[in-house]
Amino acid sequence: MKQIVVLSGKGGTGKTSLTASFAVLAKDGLFVDCDVDAPDLHLLLKPTIVKINDFYGSKLASINRDKCIECGLCVEKCRFDAISSDFIVNPFLCEGCGVCGVVCPANAISFSQRKAGEIYISNTKYGPMVHARLFPGEENSGKLVTMTRLLASVVAQEQKKDLILIDGAPGIGCPVISSITNVDYALIVTEPTESGIHDLQRVLKLAKHFSVKPLLCINKYDLNRANTARIEKYCEENNIPVLGEIPFDPLVIEAMVNGTPVVEYAPESLVSKGIVEIWQKLLELL
Repeated sequence: MKQIVVLSGKGGTGKTSLTASFAVLAKDGLFVDCDVDAPDLHLLLKPTIVKINDFYGSKLASINRDKCIECGLCVEKCRFDAISSDFIVNPFLCEGCGVCGVVCPANAISFSQRKAGEIYISNTKYGPMVHARLFPGEENSGKLVTMTRLLASVVAQEQKKDLILIDGAPGIGCPVISSITNVDYALIVTEPTESGIHDLQRVLKLAKHFSVKPLLCINKYDLNRANTARIEKYCEENNIPVLGEIPFDPLVIEAMVNGTPVVEYAPESLVSKGIVEIWQKLLELL
């Protein structure tokens, strides 16, 4: 079983649009959306949810009023101001750190697991999909990504899928780290802008740190050919394969508005032909 993660150093480079098009082109794949803070792959693949698994993140403190002696230590020591003067825990401010429980002389504070998100097993017309959603304001996005990938591996084995295609989160934070570990390739989507080049270099450092082989795709390459040349030169100097370049085309936005991957919406367009070429090169590496 091979695993490919599609990443971008920044948001808005076209990472999810490319992943959705790959899902159309893949013949025997399973698709995973690991951008759990802001998932949107489902907008293009339109999954039908088959099963929902609850995700529990941080813990939530609660005060037993029968035991509480109202000494005020919990209010004083809580650095998040999550406990009011009348000893009520605000669930939106509580981080579940446990300090209040440690300092409570009456042992009046207990902690319960808090539901922080959901993981979905779904079907799409292109193949099975595993995706997740972290509830607003909740933490442990990296843990949720890890659990989503573990579940995806189980589903892939059960359904005898040879390829797991992962739509990672933008940036280089915890969900990206959880997305990139133990994959065969990281396909990085960049754009020829100053911020695109800067963030490309950051995500390449991350891939190197985890010994993941990086591949590159330059999206909207024709908007700034000078910066595209800079990116190509950097990749040549650092032995990073550039699988292809995709031109700018308003058809991509049109396809997104219609909720359809662009290779399906406009298969004869230059954009779609560029994506197909990149996919074919990717398959050759696998």
